[in-house]
Amino acid sequence: MKVLVIGGGAREHALCRSLSLDPDVTALHCAPGNAGIADVAELHRVDALDGPAVAGLAADLAADLVVVGPEAPLVAGVADAVRARGIPVFGPSAEAARLEGSKAFAKDVMAAANVPTARSYVCTTPEEIDEALDAFGAPYVVKDDGLAAGKGVVVTDDLEMARRHARACERVVIEEFLDGPEVSLFAVTDGQTVVPLQPAQDFKRAYDADQGPNTGGMGAYSPLPWADPKLADEVLETVLQPTVDELHRRGTPFSGLLYAGLAITSRGVRVIEFNARFGDPETQVVLARLKTPLSGLLYAAATGSLATFPPLRWSDGAAVTVVIASHNYPGTPRTGDPIEGLEDAARQDEHAYVLHAGTKRGASGEVLSAGGRVLSVTATGPDLSTARTRAYGVVSHIHLADSHHRTDIAAAAAES
Repeated sequence: MKVLVIGGGAREHALCRSLSLDPDVTALHCAPGNAGIADVAELHRVDALDGPAVAGLAADLAADLVVVGPEAPLVAGVADAVRARGIPVFGPSAEAARLEGSKAFAKDVMAAANVPTARSYVCTTPEEIDEALDAFGAPYVVKDDGLAAGKGVVVTDDLEMARRHARACERVVIEEFLDGPEVSLFAVTDGQTVVPLQPAQDFKRAYDADQGPNTGGMGAYSPLPWADPKLADEVLETVLQPTVDELHRRGTPFSGLLYAGLAITSRGVRVIEFNARFGDPETQVVLARLKTPLSGLLYAAATGSLATFPPLRWSDGAAVTVVIASHNYPGTPRTGDPIEGLEDAARQDEHAYVLHAGTKRGASGEVLSAGGRVLSVTATGPDLSTARTRAYGVVSHIHLADSHHRTDIAAAAAES
């Protein structure tokens, strides 16, 4: 089949890489893509938020499947525009994507579906904000109601910091702090059948030992040796299927990738948030372990035929991703710096590879930084320790001026 992927980050590079290795994919396109994706897919210029333009491109390419990667196009209704042209698309409607686009909407759905989550208040005035912060106490958890590229959440013991963030948001969700480790669990769904993928864990803080500000994610690993082997089954039963069923009941079926951000608390599994698309950088490690060809899975979800899709096959090994970020990320990043050592890095280890996130080609063909998170180095191995060693071995060959990366991705899990 001919596949068009929308987006231009490391998540889309991971999707394109997996699709490029799929024998059923005869042509692979990406819009707008990046310097790394250009090696595995034909790139096209398009405004990813322009539904009619994306649908027109898909029609011109005679695409059999469109995969929408980022959240903003989904919330903007790009998947709806593609579906209106009769083209199968992997990604929820704008109405269903509100599960990520509005934290308040997600809380309402969870309440109706009896999904376990943190107690919360939706606030729009300074008085409501102060009352909610006082009710829960520290640590304060403050979430911008809308999309914020993974950086709209503040968790702090500092009341003034929490208050400032809350008041800067037009609408904000303030909720109780959930103790325990966090887990990301993706599920592919066609609006009725739900197929969970393997769980992963990402690292949101910018620096080692979970220090520094929240980012979009600085690394990830899978599997989770410390987690209950039945975790995915439990989350399917208590979180994923009830949520999909509730959205179907409301007349807004969710078809695509449902991402549950979870806390494994002393009181059991609780949902921190939902996303309406593959997460970055967890996608990099989950797809690295998926042995089932990706195109067939995504097409089954897009065409309502997941119920008859064969069980997924996974590698027994592990995968680790380390993100290399620009100077000053997650603040305003410096861009336009040359990235050196990519060819050398590619030759280092057959079990490791570099996925591009914020990159572009310069006038002379050189690869330059073009965003906050610039590269994701992903490696596989028989265990987490080996995968870690391989990933960091490749990272050491890449040079980007004043860049930073965490050195402790999967370190504790590899020792467990």
